[in-house]
Amino acid sequence: MSRKQENGGISVRVLLLTHSYSPEHSPPQRRWTQLIRTFRELGWNIDVVAPIAHAPAGRRTMPRSVAGRAFRCDTGQHGERIRRAPFLWHPTTRLGRFADQCFSAAGSVVVGLLGHKPDVVIATVPSLPILGAGYVVARLRGVPFVADMRDAWPDIARDARIVQGSAKSIAERVIVAIQERAALVVTVTNGFAQTLRERGLLDVATISNGIDTAAREFLPPPSAHAERLEVLYLGNHGESQRLETVIQAAALAGDSVHLTMVGHGVQRRQLGALAKALGAPVDFHRPAQGAAEVMAYYRKADTCVVSLRDDWKSFETTIPSKTYEVLAVGRHVTGIVLGEAKQIIEESHAGDVVASNPQAIAQLWKELAADRSRLLTGTSGRDWVESNANVDTLGRAYAELLKAAAAGPARR
Repeated sequence: MSRKQENGGISVRVLLLTHSYSPEHSPPQRRWTQLIRTFRELGWNIDVVAPIAHAPAGRRTMPRSVAGRAFRCDTGQHGERIRRAPFLWHPTTRLGRFADQCFSAAGSVVVGLLGHKPDVVIATVPSLPILGAGYVVARLRGVPFVADMRDAWPDIARDARIVQGSAKSIAERVIVAIQERAALVVTVTNGFAQTLRERGLLDVATISNGIDTAAREFLPPPSAHAERLEVLYLGNHGESQRLETVIQAAALAGDSVHLTMVGHGVQRRQLGALAKALGAPVDFHRPAQGAAEVMAYYRKADTCVVSLRDDWKSFETTIPSKTYEVLAVGRHVTGIVLGEAKQIIEESHAGDVVASNPQAIAQLWKELAADRSRLLTGTSGRDWVESNANVDTLGRAYAELLKAAAAGPARR
């Protein structure tokens, strides 16, 4: 094994396969940029395989010097080596996105066989083709495989009816087979980890998402007096979020509310058409580029929406990664969530949890507009993040798990 002693500990060579990485701005990019920073501080060698950075609609919008070139090795901001796989231009549809992920996953297998042999291979979902690519690379290179399950697969596939009939059974079996053969499965929630243990998986651990509060400005409280409530949704516009209820709530709330929607996703056009049809007070914006633009949106907001649909059981053990960011900047949360996500908002005293129906959401917003003192959450959300989702602590805990996985079954 290529590991060596550095800084009084064991240096591990890690190969990460992901469908999105810096300079893109996405949940997997945020999670792994933070974790890799910690790994590099420990003296580890990190190789990242990711597609050429491109826009959600499947177009490369950045210069090649920034987005990267296929099969070229570049150096990341923390000294990690980034090898790029090709991507496929695609329309913003579920099928188009899946085709792009399959194409990039195939290229990632080839790229993953380049360079030094790693001690452990990690693949992070929600891109299921990348999960399969990571497993194949690990087998071909003869090293342990770690499945980083950021979402509750295959449960989400079952809830979303992504595939039907016998194909559905095959897809679920493939995911479960990879999980069973992994040296370690890492989840971001305790609930999904327990679900996997109940299915017989033994090597399961939880490393939640987190945020570096030192790199996030803590915003001053919203104005005590305003003509309307400024509501912000910043994130994916997909089926999982059921954002039509938010649009309908804005229409019901009327002049007392203004909703800003920032992001992209397969439902974006439909949501825009719905807002227009209802005459809802909604503005749509493209995804924010960089921390400064994100913070500008947060600064204007009174409350921020964190939403997951309530008719998929898998979301009872899912926490939107954006939750931690909203808590860290000190904004009130409108939580349309269940399970562990609901528990976090309630424990942190950083907002209100409301049922996923337009009438209930509109009523909450009218109450907040009438009594703006309820928007003053103080430091409670940020304090909760610092105590429970500190990125350095999470990164070091993950490092211990990876050292054990790389050492093999006899050492775990």
